[in-house]
Amino acid sequence: MMGAETVKKKMNFNLLAGAVLTGGMLLWIAVGFFYLPYDPEAMSLELKFAGMSLSHPFGCDNYGRDIFTRVMVGARTTLAVALGTVGIGAGIGTLVGAVTGYFGGWLDEVLMRVIDALFAFPSILLALVVISLLGSGKYHVIWALGIAFIPSFARVVRSQYLLLREMDYVKNARILGCGHFRIMFVHILPNTLGVLVPTLMIGFNNAVLAEAGMSYLGIGVQPPDASLGRMLSEAQTYLFTQPIYAIFPGLAIVVLVLGLSLLADGLEAAR
Repeated sequence: MMGAETVKKKMNFNLLAGAVLTGGMLLWIAVGFFYLPYDPEAMSLELKFAGMSLSHPFGCDNYGRDIFTRVMVGARTTLAVALGTVGIGAGIGTLVGAVTGYFGGWLDEVLMRVIDALFAFPSILLALVVISLLGSGKYHVIWALGIAFIPSFARVVRSQYLLLREMDYVKNARILGCGHFRIMFVHILPNTLGVLVPTLMIGFNNAVLAEAGMSYLGIGVQPPDASLGRMLSEAQTYLFTQPIYAIFPGLAIVVLVLGLSLLADGLEAAR
């Protein structure tokens, strides 16, 4: 009994902590759409490496740009890339998983062999291959990471469809004359959300880290667009002389990833 109660408390804590951290970051990012303290690209030689103050809470970078504003805009860019990535990966992956899991047969064999081949490559490595073909840039990163995320979503959704397609309510829907499309996406898909939603949270988490890593390497978001990974890359030269330059972009990544991880863990435990 105590074990079950401990698990429930942990689940509630993870859900609450994840919701607070993620919600706080989303609210902060949303404010940036309506109000920015400074132009994120405005440079000033007088403010080069200016310390924290009321006017510049996070200080200024090597170009005299306000770090608070750039972290706000960079977090927005990183989140937008993550949303696009998960949208492509989950959208195509869910469709492939639904079709293969529901129909089975030769279609399942062909499509899943393609998915298995893609899944054999690490996501970042596969994204790097796509980037090498498309070139760097925000939109290319979205497509590259989105394609790399398709296999994981396809396998999760397929496993659920293989299980649910034999349930009584699906057989009854067939007897009543419901079409395949309606059964797949009206009757079965809602019952996969218990697994799909935590998978989406994990996908967002991985997409944030992947985008930050690729931008840090210089093959992701390109100037003048601000990105948390790009800011860390720019700050590495001054890591020992001006560590504050790297602290706040790194902290934003940590808070966002931690919030999404706790949220996913809480949702998974609640399932």
